[in-house]
Amino acid sequence: MATRRFSLARDWEPTRRLPLKWGRYADRYISGLVLIIAGAMHLQGANNYTLIILLIGTTSTVVGWSIMPARGWRRMIVALPAVSQIWIMLTGPMSMWTLVIPLLCWLIVRHRPLVSYLALALPLANGIILPRFFQEYSSMPQALTISAVVLIAAAWVAQMIAQSAAKRR
Repeated sequence: MATRRFSLARDWEPTRRLPLKWGRYADRYISGLVLIIAGAMHLQGANNYTLIILLIGTTSTVVGWSIMPARGWRRMIVALPAVSQIWIMLTGPMSMWTLVIPLLCWLIVRHRPLVSYLALALPLANGIILPRFFQEYSSMPQALTISAVVLIAAAWVAQMIAQSAAKRR
């Protein structure tokens, strides 16, 4: 029964049905996700004295988005907004609301239906509430940890909404 449930969960995923010109779905998905997260972490650890880290983080993020299994135009339109958002995050916890941008990019690349974009409310609310508790850049690790949990939860909520919408069709 567990095997059947797993295969049903995979069947509704629109990106799994795409014909890939190179690589396997799981390899591209995992590699892309790792590069996106690693690039974001590199960029958050950068400053004026470590410009090479900015270059590595930016490159890693762009490559990560570009290899995700999705239609080509979807992968390309998200690279600039995603990298720009990570650079904006260097301003500190007051910019947590910008985490709406990578989630929006994720929903575009994962071919989620419009109804699943309701999940964008979670990182937006997070971005409004967190700056009330964390204002200084020294609080960025705590703010990022909380925001990462909210962002991952929002992605799962969007997936559940998309799955529910697919079942109704």
